[in-house]
Amino acid sequence: MTTSSLVELDRQHLIHPVTNFHAHQQRGVTILAAGKGAYLTDADGHELLDAFSGLWCVNTGYGHDSIVEAAAEQMRRLPYATGYFSFGSEPAIRLAARLVELAPPSLRHVYFTQGGSDAVDAAIRYITYYFNALGKPAKKQFIALERGYHGSSTTGAGLTALTVFHRHFDLPRANHHHIPSPYPYRNPAGGDDQAVIAASVASLRAKVAELGADNVAAFFCEPIQGSGGVIVPPYGWLKAMADACRELDILFAVDEVITGFGRTGPLFACAAEGVEPDLMTVAKGLTAGYAPMGALLFSSAIFEAIADAAGPEIAVGHGQTYSAHPVSAAIGLEVLRLYHEGGLLANGVAQAPHFAAGLRALLEHPLVGDARSRGLLGALELVADKDAKTTFPAALKLSERIAAAAYRNRLVFRAFGDNILGFAPALCYTADEFELLFARLKNTLDEVLAQSEVRAALG
Repeated sequence: MTTSSLVELDRQHLIHPVTNFHAHQQRGVTILAAGKGAYLTDADGHELLDAFSGLWCVNTGYGHDSIVEAAAEQMRRLPYATGYFSFGSEPAIRLAARLVELAPPSLRHVYFTQGGSDAVDAAIRYITYYFNALGKPAKKQFIALERGYHGSSTTGAGLTALTVFHRHFDLPRANHHHIPSPYPYRNPAGGDDQAVIAASVASLRAKVAELGADNVAAFFCEPIQGSGGVIVPPYGWLKAMADACRELDILFAVDEVITGFGRTGPLFACAAEGVEPDLMTVAKGLTAGYAPMGALLFSSAIFEAIADAAGPEIAVGHGQTYSAHPVSAAIGLEVLRLYHEGGLLANGVAQAPHFAAGLRALLEHPLVGDARSRGLLGALELVADKDAKTTFPAALKLSERIAAAAYRNRLVFRAFGDNILGFAPALCYTADEFELLFARLKNTLDEVLAQSEVRAALG
């Protein structure tokens, strides 16, 4: 089919995630046709440097033949195996065991999902079952962070603290609560790391006291807040929040959907601080985007309480047709092999200083107020006045200007609506590709800065 006919069919029929329906119909779709390494090619033949790994997920880069071969071999042998009725498949069993081997020691059991949103949904369901099983039915309140993202399921979207996921969806629910983001650049505690950490711990304690410890089930957080603007808390923050949850007798649930699988350096961000959560959600880098899959990992204490409450006869009523899909699991096994034996984790660690330095160098640019990163996850925050940290007026639609200019410069990243630019380059990036990324990014910023309306908005 021609590109124009595909664009028209898209306008008529395909609903895109988190988009303005009418605006998308007017704009039209940008069709991606191919990918190799760190590059994408669109339907018009333009080669684009992907600095966002698809949607934080293609951590390996595109076009790994070994992943394709693993999927094809599994499809030929057994394309589907249900996990119901005590059936299973070798790839899913091996992947669960491998994840337990690599995850924080507290996590001993794995439930596979189709992605991150339903991994969070599964966590909430199992937590609810767990406290009912313990005879603590009042523990139904959930706490998360402002600017946090925990998917867009009916329950998880309430823990998500971004208004677009709440508007007209009757969210958040009465048992969804939020405390301030650590957000060092805009934290009232200032730039002092220990003050930022102490403020978060105090906020959690205050919220639990307000709700009553006997009513609070769990605290959910991302080690680094992704869709909320790549908010990078100080080292020690995650451990402090975990310790506070233990003291408050609430479950500590870590959402590593974005930060997992080498994105921040180690395989899981928890490892950097020796954190052992009660539950952990993963997705994205689990299969590097080559097929849908997520997972919920949780402790033996949670598993045993649920198992004991169900007794010998009653099924635990949570499941999905495609849980533990054998093709996705085979892909996951090969992706994990590439992270370790293929050297991708090591390359990500080696390249992280280049990435951080490139972001920091752009602090000299008139539009840039903050540069932050950990591993290969980072952001620039654009401000109208650097001293006052004043944001640009919404009417300027700066993020749309940035995204359009980036595409003209053959660069793909995330331009958030609040003028934060998010980056998540693949772990396969070379030093030359980072040099190209920052050259194209500087050209993008310069191009937008040259627009008279943008210059007029500067402080």
